Amino acid sequence: MSVLDLDFFRNEQAAYAQLEAVLWPQGPECPHCGVIDQATKIKANTPKKVRHGLYKCDACKEQFTVTVGSVMHGSHLPLHKWLQAAYLICSSKKGVSAKQIERTIQVTYKSAWFMMHRLRAAMDPIYTAAPQPMGGEGKIIEADETYIGRKAGYTKKAAFHHKNTVFSLVERGGEVRSFHLDRADKQIVKAIVDANVRRETRHYTDGATWYQNNALGLDGGHDWVDHGKEEWVRGDVHTNTVEGFFSVFKRGMKGIYQHCSEKHLHRYLAEFDFRYNNRERLGIDDTKRTENALKGAKGKRLTYRRTREQLDSQATS
Repeated sequence: MSVLDLDFFRNEQAAYAQLEAVLWPQGPECPHCGVIDQATKIKANTPKKVRHGLYKCDACKEQFTVTVGSVMHGSHLPLHKWLQAAYLICSSKKGVSAKQIERTIQVTYKSAWFMMHRLRAAMDPIYTAAPQPMGGEGKIIEADETYIGRKAGYTKKAAFHHKNTVFSLVERGGEVRSFHLDRADKQIVKAIVDANVRRETRHYTDGATWYQNNALGLDGGHDWVDHGKEEWVRGDVHTNTVEGFFSVFKRGMKGIYQHCSEKHLHRYLAEFDFRYNNRERLGIDDTKRTENALKGAKGKRLTYRRTREQLDSQATS
């Protein structure tokens, strides 16, 4: 049997039950007053049509479903199609295009495009909670930058100044965090490291000038390999882990998505970071990865015109 033959991928009532089990492990949670497990399910026992999964809160008397306040809030698409799209993007190592989603689950391209961006917002941890610092004593962080696409208004140049800069931190055996930067320099990179890495962490880089002489200031120390002299590995000193992540990221961006505007690059980075941080080597299979993505959908209502700045101000307020 195909995975997509599961009942909650085909039946709307089963889809609501599945999402409720993922988002409400302690019982129905009212998005209006926050009370948990004090709601009555409204049954369709009258001639009037009742929405799937509709509850009424016994505390504040407001009605709600499991999608209220989530990235699926206000969507006219059936919930089982949302679950299909979530599974497809989470189980595809290099992503899945909106055109493929359009053809596979039979929706319009505009709906598929917006749906995928909503799911990427669910994968982005920045609006869920303040992330814990990476690394620690005895841990190793690899730091590197790469360049992709073309900045708006820039013409192609011989170097990489016309491209978008992506900076990533990878903890060996742990997670990755990626950032879309205006440029990579000592001040910007150090500010990111200060906010995301514990000071006792040891870090390895390539020979870029903004890493030299332990410019990142971590107490765990710094070592680097000189790619200019074709030095790739020296003992346990290398940046192969972060470059492996960049390899998957670039193959997905060039082979699957093909084009990404500068203003949406942060969402694609969140997608690739999420899949890396929920990979099979950590014991997370496709089903569990999809559940983890759906858990991130909670409290992240995303409208079509909502900008990144509005979401950032909401996350820090």
